[in-house]
Amino acid sequence: MNVLIATDAWHPQINGVVRTLQSLAESLRSLGVGCAFLTPDGFPSVPLPSYPQLRLSLPRSREIARRIESARPDAIHIATEGPIGIAARRYCLARGLPFTTSFTTKFAEYISARVPVPVSWGYGVLRRFHAPAAVTMVSTSSLMEDLSERGFTHLRKWSRGVDVALFNPEKFAPLDLPRPIFLNVGRIAVEKNLEAFLALDLPGSKVVVGSGPQQEDLKARYRDVHFLGAASGEKLAACYAAADVFVFPSRTDTFGIVQLEALASGVPIAALPVPGPLDVVGDAPVGVLSEDLQAACIGALSISRKACRAYALEYTWEKSARQFMSNIAVIEGTSRRAVGGTLGFKPQRCNTGAMLAD
Repeated sequence: MNVLIATDAWHPQINGVVRTLQSLAESLRSLGVGCAFLTPDGFPSVPLPSYPQLRLSLPRSREIARRIESARPDAIHIATEGPIGIAARRYCLARGLPFTTSFTTKFAEYISARVPVPVSWGYGVLRRFHAPAAVTMVSTSSLMEDLSERGFTHLRKWSRGVDVALFNPEKFAPLDLPRPIFLNVGRIAVEKNLEAFLALDLPGSKVVVGSGPQQEDLKARYRDVHFLGAASGEKLAACYAAADVFVFPSRTDTFGIVQLEALASGVPIAALPVPGPLDVVGDAPVGVLSEDLQAACIGALSISRKACRAYALEYTWEKSARQFMSNIAVIEGTSRRAVGGTLGFKPQRCNTGAMLAD
């Protein structure tokens, strides 16, 4: 079995979508499933106006077709709604090929936070994008309910996992800061509602790991906050393990994989009672969810770090990969016949994580 995943989110970006896809590929390989990626690599691009550090790819239809056909996929999954996703979707529709999609980012809310565009308009565009998919995968039950109410169809759940070997309390490396340490990890952008955390009157230290368009503005206005910049791998794991509470102020994340990374590191969660935290933490004794975020932060200090670690161990990437493949299986037979018959592919396994670039 060979799966091709089309995604606009890829290196050098550091975000939950990229980490999810990388971890998914590794787990698929352990299950004997080949996985290739169709990414922006090799295509010309332009900087995004609101995110100068990110670039918008400009894929060419002929090259998109060449890369897909070179991959010889048994199934095609479209992970994002950007130019690469749109091009892969157009390719599949033109040839009558079934495909699956995933809803990973609330772009409607993100756009509305920046320009005066009604959220309903954004969801209308997203609904049309996902409508032809045989399955649209969503990360949580609350997101599935929300999208269903907005007219999305063919929804199936695809949860997330966490690398419990990397994100581990044993990765602890002390930060030379007053304790307790309240940590946030993620993109520094308006949709993350980061100021709800930064403005809190808390003891000890507030630490932010990440980068984004609001970074310089927030650094200038919150001089008591320690901005450590973007981090990944062992460095990121050490930051998590050094914290006492992970603060997650976002109201728009569809899941928030950073929550699982914190829990796996033995760090309790303080968050708002909104989708994402409600699905990941819920009423489990590993965090405090409250509209009073300051009270949630203080309350989380008394939570057992061992309980957090034990809870995160239930979220494995193998489980996530098996759930992903059960969703792919809905169209597997049809996809094999369509791809093999229409394009003459001979399905074969490729190396997991192979890059299909120029």
